Amino acid sequence: MILLVLISNAEAETINQTMEGGMDIEITYPSKAVIDRTISISFLVKNNGWEDKQDVIFVFGSSNTIMPIKKNEIRIDKISAGGSYGETVDFKIAADASPGSHFLNLEYSQVLLANNEEPRPATQTNIAIPILIKEQPKVTIHTITPESLFTNAEFPFTVEIISEDIDINDVRLEIIPPPDVDFRGETLHTFSSIQQNVPISVTARIITPSQEINTEYKIPFQVIVSYLDDIGQEETDSKTISILMRPRTFMELTTDGGIWIGDFFIAPYVSLGTIIGIPAGAIFSLALRKKFSGSKKSKRKKN
Repeated sequence: MILLVLISNAEAETINQTMEGGMDIEITYPSKAVIDRTISISFLVKNNGWEDKQDVIFVFGSSNTIMPIKKNEIRIDKISAGGSYGETVDFKIAADASPGSHFLNLEYSQVLLANNEEPRPATQTNIAIPILIKEQPKVTIHTITPESLFTNAEFPFTVEIISEDIDINDVRLEIIPPPDVDFRGETLHTFSSIQQNVPISVTARIITPSQEINTEYKIPFQVIVSYLDDIGQEETDSKTISILMRPRTFMELTTDGGIWIGDFFIAPYVSLGTIIGIPAGAIFSLALRKKFSGSKKSKRKKN
């Protein structure tokens, strides 16, 4: 009989061991767990040898931190040559467990049947499964913003949410900009669910005021994320980002390809060689006239 066992964990790890007679053991487990939560560990045994095996047993060590919920062992009467068996066992992380690295210890044993008839002495091995226990599920808020802002321009503002340990539901993302800047894009986003370790991002644009400033100062943006965790409790995480607002220097490049030169703005190219902006065009025309004027003078000197 072949029983397929799946673990839906984005950070699953696998232990593989080979026992006497070509008996392969595969244990798949979550590398991280959260206090007072349930985890699932799958056990798969494949008899890749020439002889049958009997009394195949996994015994879970006693622990006050990682406890099996329904039974303390897996017992398989017989696995024929070429056969396999798999099973998933649920474990509870104790509510008073201390955060950090812990081990689930188990003992594996089997009896090889020589010529598929004569039982040999049982062989056994001890296996330790390492699991990092965390106090609370972690939801991380990443922000991607410019290092500084200047007036009369637009800048991108990106927020990324990652739930590292669990799937979360009814997610609400709110961006609160300061009163002295405008925002192009939604400041409130909702998601029915976000899967574990699958990042979700949104991007808006900061529109700075047109009035010039003489001194630099920091302006705060607040990001608030609320959600329901895997046991239905409402949680909230927040982050405040301070971005420097400074005077515009003589030459500034904007994120959309425009250029500020002093008080003149050269907009992005519409087509090759075409520049929008009369003051900027005047600057370039003057530069071209000076260039051609210099070329004519040099030619006259040569003659």
